[in-house]
Amino acid sequence: MTVDDGVEIPAPGDGEVWTVGAVILNQDGRAFAQKRGPDRRLFPDCWDIVGGHVEPGESLLDTLAREIEEETGWRLRRVRHLLGITTWTGDDGGGTRHEADYLVEVQGDLDHPALEWSKHTAYDWFGIDDLPRLKENRAPGEYLIHDMIAKVVEDGPDTAQVC
Repeated sequence: MTVDDGVEIPAPGDGEVWTVGAVILNQDGRAFAQKRGPDRRLFPDCWDIVGGHVEPGESLLDTLAREIEEETGWRLRRVRHLLGITTWTGDDGGGTRHEADYLVEVQGDLDHPALEWSKHTAYDWFGIDDLPRLKENRAPGEYLIHDMIAKVVEDGPDTAQVC
């Protein structure tokens, strides 16, 4: 795996809870998203990017690679850009989380992701015309996934930078 020059990789502080996310594009410049199952504690039945919580002793890069492989079967090949760092509180009582989201490249058969079907009910590739679907089951102001993917597919992967 390579990390492009200038890509920030924060080191979680003691007691901080971090998550990571990966925006993955196919050869047509469309972004991958998967729909969370209706029984998920956080953001049920919503479209989401690949990612998850940083486990104790893991770096953000380790987590990014692990989550990509667990959720899709693909392998992290390159980290191109930090798209943004956000802080949010879920409705699950888990407290405040910090999230670092990256534009990445992966290796694997992009036409056949190995989804975790126990956690996700669907996947799709989103282009400019598909962006409104990313707002399904989200309240106004909860459009982080939509806005991040929109920025990448509208601006192009070479210009997508920190939010």
